[in-house]
Amino acid sequence: MMEALDIFTTASLWGAVLRIATPLIFGTLGALICERSGVLNLGIEGIMTLGAMVAWMTVYQGGDLWTGLAVAAFCGGMFGLLHAFLTVPLGLSQHVTGLGITLFASSLTYFVYRLSLPVSSSPPTIEPFQPLAIPGLSDIPFLGEALFSQTAPTYLAILAAAVTAWVLAKTPLGLAVRMTGENPHAVEAQGLNPIRIRIGAIVVGSALMAVGGAFLTTATFNSFFPTMVQGRGWVCIALVVFASWQPGKALLGALLFALFDAYQLRLQHVVEGGVPYQLFLMVPYVLSIVALIVMSRRARVPNALMAPYRRGER
Repeated sequence: MMEALDIFTTASLWGAVLRIATPLIFGTLGALICERSGVLNLGIEGIMTLGAMVAWMTVYQGGDLWTGLAVAAFCGGMFGLLHAFLTVPLGLSQHVTGLGITLFASSLTYFVYRLSLPVSSSPPTIEPFQPLAIPGLSDIPFLGEALFSQTAPTYLAILAAAVTAWVLAKTPLGLAVRMTGENPHAVEAQGLNPIRIRIGAIVVGSALMAVGGAFLTTATFNSFFPTMVQGRGWVCIALVVFASWQPGKALLGALLFALFDAYQLRLQHVVEGGVPYQLFLMVPYVLSIVALIVMSRRARVPNALMAPYRRGER
């Protein structure tokens, strides 16, 4: 029992929490931006898979790591534009379109990967992002190893959460996005175009989702395999509800899920007695479901979420 509790006192656990949370932070922020504008983006799983492959392929073909992230963001934005075109001007079902985007992006990713590496028996590797120690801060006992010796995209994810929170809460652009998700006709009455706002939000949100996937191949791992996202996109959709559509809470939710995941990995080495490892893998999801149930009872959904907007209608 004491060994299980001692895990929480190790700096390696909290360092792993930040690493595991990074793709979730990007994905959750992307889904949150889409939903605050009134559009549910269930294409996140496929977009994250696409971003993972595109970033890895870019670096494998000779590009640098930051170029890989940029290309992933661009490709994610293009799939977001497709989703936006189908759901906003055409008003098609956001559920069906999102699932179609996931299937299309995932299948295209696997096709391109196999087309590029048709006879590869094992995934080729790249040189991923290395931990970036912040001078001075990384030397602090415990905190330095846990918080200030991460890869650059992890710091970028935390910065993205802060910027998203500031933009949505403090800027006219953020107000326009939030109002489009609440009452697009009121936005139209102010002389703004809710269709353009929604399309822009979906493109930006999808780009962030793709960067979350790209983190997996450029920082967490150094290779790509088609199933590597492993449901993280659906976790991000749940985290948006858990966070009540607030960026700050979304960051905390991603860190909480990552804590459950990092803890169960270490708990497997402590618990003896032939306990199936599948039970440990279930722990983060079970605890997340419990947390989601508790938090969602008080969540207030944007009024116009999943409601098609048609100019001039009331």
